[in-house]
Amino acid sequence: MANLPGYSEEDKGHGKNQVAGYQRKSRKYSALRRDGSFHYVHSTPFGNYSFICVDATMNPGPKRPYNFFGILEKKQMEELLLLAKESSQSNHTIWFGHFTTSTILSPSPGIRSIISSATAYLCGHLHTLGGLMPVLHTRHFQGTLELEVGDWKDNRRYRIFAFDHDLFSFADLIFGKWPVVLITNPKSLLYSCAKHEPLERLLYSTHIRVLAFSLSSITSVTVEIDGIHLGQAVHLSGPIYILKWNPRNYSNGTHNIEVLVQDSAGRSKSVHHTFSVQENIHLSFDPLASFILRTDYYIVARVFFVLIVLIQLTILITFRYRGYPELRGPWFFGEIIDGKLGWCFSFGMFVNGHFLQGSITFIIGILQLVFFNIPLMAYLCWSLLQRCFGHNFRSHLHQGKYLKIIPVYLLMILLYIWQVYSCFFLYVTYGFLAFLFSPLRTWLTLLTLVLIHCVWTLNSAKFGTFMVQLKSHLSS
Repeated sequence: MANLPGYSEEDKGHGKNQVAGYQRKSRKYSALRRDGSFHYVHSTPFGNYSFICVDATMNPGPKRPYNFFGILEKKQMEELLLLAKESSQSNHTIWFGHFTTSTILSPSPGIRSIISSATAYLCGHLHTLGGLMPVLHTRHFQGTLELEVGDWKDNRRYRIFAFDHDLFSFADLIFGKWPVVLITNPKSLLYSCAKHEPLERLLYSTHIRVLAFSLSSITSVTVEIDGIHLGQAVHLSGPIYILKWNPRNYSNGTHNIEVLVQDSAGRSKSVHHTFSVQENIHLSFDPLASFILRTDYYIVARVFFVLIVLIQLTILITFRYRGYPELRGPWFFGEIIDGKLGWCFSFGMFVNGHFLQGSITFIIGILQLVFFNIPLMAYLCWSLLQRCFGHNFRSHLHQGKYLKIIPVYLLMILLYIWQVYSCFFLYVTYGFLAFLFSPLRTWLTLLTLVLIHCVWTLNSAKFGTFMVQLKSHLSS
């Protein structure tokens, strides 16, 4: 078992956003104590088992939230491809990394293509989505499992897995809860894949096998299938308990196996899963979990960002009948990494001589457009329309249309508070320089007040031509 750290200041970060410093801390608890991607081969008398690490952390690594996506450059992809070829002669290959494949930016052929020959890809990052998705697992189209595990930092989650006659099984657990139980034969149907595993061995197996651990000695391992008591498994060696069975008694359809383990301290644990020894029977993963792990979010974010910008253009053109100037300026300039200054744009970041292509920046841009820029633009256009009807700020408030006007101002006040908070978050995360030189946050927050003041104090004579056209349109 690894000597994992307790709660400390280093836990406050998420992922390896300060790469150089956090890698030193990570090595302290790593079995191999190596940086970057690597290939470890575990050799046994009955074959080799490959474990390949995927290090997709950005280098240099910015602070949150811009460290949400991982990036694999072309050179890194070539290295991973070589590691995949090295593992081709192993009985099984397990890939592991921090980021899900859905949050890794990688050039063609893509990270999923490289790991397609693997039995499973083990990862974290999204964990359980704050408890919304306690089980975040799926199978990719090539047959590789992608298995998120809950976080160690707050929830003390960890995973054990085993190969039993080259059949892969695993259990996600909470540290400190005993006994620990893993049924290795028969394995779970949901996580079975004929492409990567010799599933026919289930039909010819002679014993049910269970791994059981506890701080106290194990006193009993009780096995049931389909609610029928089969007996007590006996201790073989180490944590292995076995019970003789005849798999041909379960050759049709699916069945449920349940194992109850008790220890001498009076603690007990019951686990169960569905299995089948019949070919061509499959179970489906949760569609939402599959969607979360299979979707390439950086592509979706880019598409939505462009669409929302086009929506903003359309709204502005509709109100003003002319084009909208294209903005290419930076969002802010500041300390993106501790001690390193850089520029942040919608399409990426320049820091310390490196360019980090845009990913989470597009999502932040979408939130900025949807929750402030577009509502502000719509409010300013609506205010100008009120001016064209002959109102000033005071008179438009006394039209008697309170049910229409009050919600508008309540919404704008809430959105403005959100914009002010985003400025505060920028200051706390990236420092005073970023706060001072941020057109997207600080400057826009101040400019908003100036624009609103200008709209309501602008000389009405400047609306002359438009007011004539508006009155003509309303009278027709």
